Amino acid sequence: MQKQLTLEETVTQSLDEEDLAASVLAAAGGDPLVAIRSLIDDADFFRDQLYVASTLMSAGISRGWKPKFERG
Repeated sequence: MQKQLTLEETVTQSLDEEDLAASVLAAAGGDPLVAIRSLIDDADFFRDQLYVASTLMSAGISRGWKPKFERG
């Protein structure tokens, strides 16, 4: 049974997401292009790490689970 979020939890979750975006932008010195390039570089790095892990991980460990490299 799924837990239904209350309005307060939804607002808090939205604020947390906005804070994360603001912190990424602040880390890039306020330059949105630098922030986007940094996020793209991070996504490429993590995609490569996922590929390496998926090739080294046996089907028995993952119980048949296969990673997705793109959002579906």
